[in-house]
Amino acid sequence: MFRIALLLAMLLSVPLFTLGTAAASEPVPVDQALKHKLLGSPVYIQIFKQERKLELYAELQGEYRLIGTYGICDFSGGLGNKRREGDFKSPEGFYSVDMHHLKPDSKFYRAINIGFPNDYDVAQGYSGKYLMIHGNCKSIGCYAMTDQYMDEIFTYVQAAFQFGQRNVQISIYPFRMTDANMLAHKNSSYISFWNELKPGYDYFQKNHIPPNIVVSAGKYVLTQPVKVAPLASQLAFATVK
Repeated sequence: MFRIALLLAMLLSVPLFTLGTAAASEPVPVDQALKHKLLGSPVYIQIFKQERKLELYAELQGEYRLIGTYGICDFSGGLGNKRREGDFKSPEGFYSVDMHHLKPDSKFYRAINIGFPNDYDVAQGYSGKYLMIHGNCKSIGCYAMTDQYMDEIFTYVQAAFQFGQRNVQISIYPFRMTDANMLAHKNSSYISFWNELKPGYDYFQKNHIPPNIVVSAGKYVLTQPVKVAPLASQLAFATVK
């Protein structure tokens, strides 16, 4: 009788354990030695509102490895994309920034302008400006970090630009877009918009390369990435030429 009860307990516990770990799994950062070596490599940023996390990745041998996960002090407006100036919502979607979006002298310590509104936002008629990732741990419509976290994030993004990266992609999601989370939010008024974001999330999860997103007919569309030679190869070619 005891052996039967034990077998039943094992059978019941396995699926619960498997589902729990799969849903909660998060990437593990590189060690400190490698982290320092990756300063100057191309970078990529993901933000998850519900989890209040910002993830910073750096490129290593064709894949993007996690540098660090940083807690977000504050954002405003709850889940869902920003639609108009003054709605106090923090943006969601796919953004791309260049060197000119860096604000080293921001009144909120250091800042990176997200680039809202992007082509998608403009197509929808959305409005707003000066939406940032910044320090000072306070926000109305931005993503506020501690000054210590912002210093590290800013340093890696700035170094990536200095070593030749032209644009840094920032993907902002309402939550980790697992199938379970999508199902849990299926009745949200934002679900159609979130369905446009999920392919980008899934692509990075599978390939460890930032998704190539374009705006077509007013919607986000995942396209095949353009194959570009590694930065070191580009520099070598430029030197030979």
